[in-house]
Amino acid sequence: MTLIIVIAVIAVLVLWVISVQRKLVEVDELTKNAMSQIGVQQSSRWDALSALAELIKSYNEHEYKTLKDVIAMRSNITGASSAADAQKQEELINNAMKSINVVVEKYPDLKANDMFNKTMDSVNVYENQVRLSRMTYNDTVTKYNRMIRQIPDSIVAGFLGFAAKDYLQEPVGKTEMPSFKM
Repeated sequence: MTLIIVIAVIAVLVLWVISVQRKLVEVDELTKNAMSQIGVQQSSRWDALSALAELIKSYNEHEYKTLKDVIAMRSNITGASSAADAQKQEELINNAMKSINVVVEKYPDLKANDMFNKTMDSVNVYENQVRLSRMTYNDTVTKYNRMIRQIPDSIVAGFLGFAAKDYLQEPVGKTEMPSFKM
């Protein structure tokens, strides 16, 4: 009888560990998916910035080369990327946008270019999508980090090596979405 009770307790514990592990994996995968979505949106922004660089080429060769050098530093953000990787890409994108704004200030007729305006509109759309993806990522990280810190799940999380994830921080000096409308 004692043996049956011991086996039953062990079976319940094993089932509980499996259940907790499955929940942790599910939320971990959600955070990876959210980071991947950020990468997809950033990639679209990079493509739009590349199109803008080509438009700028006819106005200022030096700015074009500078912008192309910044664009060449881009890297892909995947589900395996860290919050720091995504932040670094955001900084590069912001630097590219600053370069574009400098050119636009120097060449006001660029503002009137229909292709430029359409491309800037798409950059703004992708900017909004990145913001939404960042919020989704941080919300998912909150849920995941809470799970791995709360007892009793924290016991299984620690035993299986689930570690806390970093949040995406708002870029320094960026409190509202910039307007690229000219």
